[in-house]
Amino acid sequence: MTSTVELPLWLFVLILLFAAVTAASHLLFPSVRWFFRRRMERAVKRLNQRLERPIEPFKLARRHDMIQRLMYSPEVTAAIVEHAREEGIPENVAFEEAKSYAREIVPSFSASAYFGFAIRAAKMLSRALYRVRLAHFDERGLQNIPRDSTVVFVMNHRSNMDYVLVTYLAAERSALAYAVGEWARVWPLSRLIKAMGAYFIRRKSRNALYRKVLARYVRLATDGGVTQAMFPEGGLSLDGSPQPPKLGLLKYITDGFDPETRDVVFVPVALNYDRVLEDRILLEALARGGRGFRARINVIVGFLTKQIWLRLRGRYHKFGYAAVSFGHPLSLTEFSAGSKGDVTKSLARELMRRIESVVPVLPVPMIAAIIEGADKPISRAAIEAQFATWIVKLDQAHIHLPRDDLSYATEVGLRTLMERRIIAKDMGYYAPNPEQSDALAFYANSIRHLLR
Repeated sequence: MTSTVELPLWLFVLILLFAAVTAASHLLFPSVRWFFRRRMERAVKRLNQRLERPIEPFKLARRHDMIQRLMYSPEVTAAIVEHAREEGIPENVAFEEAKSYAREIVPSFSASAYFGFAIRAAKMLSRALYRVRLAHFDERGLQNIPRDSTVVFVMNHRSNMDYVLVTYLAAERSALAYAVGEWARVWPLSRLIKAMGAYFIRRKSRNALYRKVLARYVRLATDGGVTQAMFPEGGLSLDGSPQPPKLGLLKYITDGFDPETRDVVFVPVALNYDRVLEDRILLEALARGGRGFRARINVIVGFLTKQIWLRLRGRYHKFGYAAVSFGHPLSLTEFSAGSKGDVTKSLARELMRRIESVVPVLPVPMIAAIIEGADKPISRAAIEAQFATWIVKLDQAHIHLPRDDLSYATEVGLRTLMERRIIAKDMGYYAPNPEQSDALAFYANSIRHLLR
């Protein structure tokens, strides 16, 4: 026991290194984690005092614990056994497959990342690109939502800026958990999005095991009172008009819903823009029959470089107005009262109806609809007169008139469409540019359902 053992220096250093790592993992790291978790809990407590809807404990649970809870729930366990039987694979292999889905779905929410970075970044980006306006806000309806209910913001999907705008405008209410598509599963963006509490979904997956894991997570989050945000349309609108609702996520919420435990309240949110950043990409996808987007990285970098160069030269202009409306909430308990069977389809239709009814009317969509609907080139005076007529006709719609000036609003719409060569002017008359007719329809489609 007291004999001397000779070791090479490199082996001695390696042993010391392993010993230091082991000691740190057993003694130091738990203490460090405890220290930072205590600080996080105190910060969240202060945040909850100013938020209308406090951050629920479910959202603050450790990611590892949530994955374990998800994996060992009876529904997922049964799905693993069924998947192993159907595929003819061992159950431990099916278990690892389900676990990989759980790791992909479950976020790692960070209050500091959300309220310290994401909110500020969303506010800065929104104001840098647009003149942001709150077109309508049903304050009484939102204030009457019970504190113990789960709130789900349901939105039309016009642009990837939707995430940014609603995150910014809802900053004083709660932290939103978004359902995010595959486009965001790119490192390091994926890490940031998970830290903001969003969860990834494979919108076109037909894998029954994956759908069961996703369904169980959504159910747990809903039962846990997590404030969520989703797009019933499923994806971005390619032609600018509201799309038929998809039932996937809504069905996960309605399945197993128990009004005796916690109500679910849906808040319809509608967005509209004078310019959608991805409009050309969406129209190209529409021309290909909706078969995916071709947003090349060099196009994105070129766009950003151009905007920075314009700003440095003092020639940068914002992309017009972006407006958001918050409609009247819908209680799932009240909606499903007296109904028999699955209410998902009727719920989806009602939510889309409420979203469509509060879509903001902005200068560019209005001017686009007027010029597209004219059977011949139209003068500025005639456009303004038609604008005034539709304001009266749309007395229940939420119309944003910049500066409360009809003439200025007409000028804003015409100027924007002219600068982008979507319309042409000849001898004082305006007409659609034949090469950009799809772009003109894209903006007119966003309010066409109101004009009917």
